[in-house]
Amino acid sequence: MQGDIVIVGGGAGGLELACKLGRKLGPERVALVDSRLYHVWKPSLHEVAAGTLDIHQEGLSYQMLARDCGFTFVFGAMTGLDAANRQLTVAPVRAPDEGEEVLPERRIGYRALVIAVGSTSNYFGVPGAREHTISLNATEDAERFRLRLLRLLAQAQERKEHVTPGPDAGARTGLDIVIIGGGATGVELAAELREASRVYASYGFNKLQVLRDVRITILEGAPRILAPLPERVSAAAARLLAQRAIRVVPDCRVARIEAHQVSDNQGNTYPSDLCVWAAGIRAPEFLGSLGLPTTKGGQIEVDGHLRVQGVEHVYALGDCAACKDGHGQTVPPRAQAAHQQADYLLKTFLHLEANRPPPDAPYVYRDYGSLVSIGRENTVGNLMGSLRASWFVEGFLARIMYTSLHLMHHQAILGSLRTGVLALARFLIRRTTPLVKLH
Repeated sequence: MQGDIVIVGGGAGGLELACKLGRKLGPERVALVDSRLYHVWKPSLHEVAAGTLDIHQEGLSYQMLARDCGFTFVFGAMTGLDAANRQLTVAPVRAPDEGEEVLPERRIGYRALVIAVGSTSNYFGVPGAREHTISLNATEDAERFRLRLLRLLAQAQERKEHVTPGPDAGARTGLDIVIIGGGATGVELAAELREASRVYASYGFNKLQVLRDVRITILEGAPRILAPLPERVSAAAARLLAQRAIRVVPDCRVARIEAHQVSDNQGNTYPSDLCVWAAGIRAPEFLGSLGLPTTKGGQIEVDGHLRVQGVEHVYALGDCAACKDGHGQTVPPRAQAAHQQADYLLKTFLHLEANRPPPDAPYVYRDYGSLVSIGRENTVGNLMGSLRASWFVEGFLARIMYTSLHLMHHQAILGSLRTGVLALARFLIRRTTPLVKLH
């Protein structure tokens, strides 16, 4: 198989680049490779985990997008790269239950290759972290968390029905959820879980007193949650979490994780029926086997034009790329950076297509601020983050802005009209289905 421009990874940046290029150049010129069949906006995985977002309604089919946007979709995981001959290897695809081979191993030629495979969890060598935690790296992780949460709620309900009333009854029942990491993912998941647990209680788990029986704890190694954001944002988020009876433990260095408890380096232990790792990310490990220059964290080293250092015709963007922009600033692993980098490479490839030299100016990251969802009703954040004075926002206005980020991503993929129709359809569906996914 041969493609002019091959993009590996259908996340926020990779998919936007494939859709925009496909609409310009067509399926014979643009191909997207991904190991999954559906795209879900990664910042919404905490909602999938809590059950407030149905993955089967939210996911966008890559095959459908390929047809509508004019690119070719290749199903499978990238496993090898022959940069000298401009070929990449895609692993065979097997049926999940029977193990039967559905698609064989394939080799794909390219004129230009873009690697946009995102990131995965960094466990920093903490004993038991990989074995006893769930990380929200992909949709299957979020679904696994949600199903386990449902089982634990059912078990807690059963215990409540048979426990002897008394002053310590709450300590002997319920469940403990520990979230390691007080960044955006950890904070948003904690708030979403609190709101979801209240809804679950009205759908059959009526013996549970949510604030007492569903205990949520965030362990954060820094002195405050949301450490990269302004202190005012962090303080507002901490206040909103406290109102929801979510415990935050700052300056907590996790030393060991076991099946039912987490221990820190001060000897404190935290009961844990369900533990989530949200304490850091790194590039996928397979990148180190491709013969490309990588950092200690596994990211691919790129220059200011997003070209892989020392390798011709190969580019990288998003979380998997270690990039310093035209101002010498290290580009953070954020969705808005991937979106901007996709637009930068779009201009590069369109210039090359028109036999013009690519833009001389290197990519420059523009920080437009950050928004953090604290449940369905509250959002906090700062806007215009690249300016000396940022604008703190909270409440309804911030919530509208947060929702618009998801719509802007869909608009880049689907166009304005289809995004509006899809948003309306989802609004109507939510009025006729349970507020959480129950099965």
